[in-house]
Amino acid sequence: MKKTIDGEALVYADGAFNTPNGKTAHGLVRFTERYDIVGVIDHTYAGKDAGMVLDNTMYDIPIFKDFDEALEKLGENNKPKSLVIGLAPDGGRLPKEAKSTLKKALEKGMNVDSGLHDFLYKDKELMALAKKNNCRVRDVRKTPDRDELHFFTGKIEEVDCLKIAILGTDSAIGKRTTAWIIVHAFRNAGLKAEMVGTGQTAWMQGAKYSMIMDSCINDFVSGEIEHATYEAWKNESPDLIVIEGQGSLMNPAYPGGFEILAAGRPDFVILQHAPKRLEYDGFPGYKLHSLKEQINAIETISSKKVIAITVNHEWMGKEEILPACQKISKEIGLPAFDVLKFGAEELVDLLKSYLK
Repeated sequence: MKKTIDGEALVYADGAFNTPNGKTAHGLVRFTERYDIVGVIDHTYAGKDAGMVLDNTMYDIPIFKDFDEALEKLGENNKPKSLVIGLAPDGGRLPKEAKSTLKKALEKGMNVDSGLHDFLYKDKELMALAKKNNCRVRDVRKTPDRDELHFFTGKIEEVDCLKIAILGTDSAIGKRTTAWIIVHAFRNAGLKAEMVGTGQTAWMQGAKYSMIMDSCINDFVSGEIEHATYEAWKNESPDLIVIEGQGSLMNPAYPGGFEILAAGRPDFVILQHAPKRLEYDGFPGYKLHSLKEQINAIETISSKKVIAITVNHEWMGKEEILPACQKISKEIGLPAFDVLKFGAEELVDLLKSYLK
């Protein structure tokens, strides 16, 4: 068993695994320092390995058809400490059918963590079960009290290490995964790197410095981004800080990125893009703006250069990936990498040339 912050966890992602709505589960399967993931619940892929479904790589994380099967096969002596909701649907709402699984977990004395906008602490039935069985329930997206939040001060200007923002041409496109891959590749190269998380999944993965942008009170978003970035620099003295992006500048529902550019004040931007995605995620008829348009928007708003494209290979065969990267490089004159498929060593070499 690996050493983690909160021990063994079972991830609930029924009907959502290997879809955009399961991106929290995907992140936890690929990497987390907060939990030791022992299984995923999704009847669609029951009996398969989560890593094989997601990345064609064996992670030894089984997928179970339901909660009962998970506990039966894991064994009572190996019961996970937590049930984590791995769903990330539009609007962040808890599906009605999920409640029965949460009740079973609480009845078994398991803690429950949720990153949804439907706060579990408001459900009297669930909280009564939690109290009866001495269970912890955490609503990760619950906004901290105002006296715990930070307003922008300008102290970000003191941060003198290299700061990179991983923005995207759409939501649910792999920004957080790319950010972690870069951080880990930098560390593997003998350098110090820190991740600044800006969403609930990064927190669930154990990001030490983070805020949750889409549930933060607007007046404090910039201050929280600045504070997390500043604290990462002050406490860790890193060579590189990677700031996780949210949404995209032009996504109609998730126009994240403005505050990250303004308050995080990255030195450069890496832009995550899915070449085969034609419309904004979840919004048929809303045509995705071109890569050139999105680069121009970022550079016009921030005066910061986009220095590389990272490719999401969704709906692509392996033989299509490198030609797609080469096509992007030819069309826009920037290097393009698929770090999930091929690793981040080449991108790390590029970033080393920008170190301060």
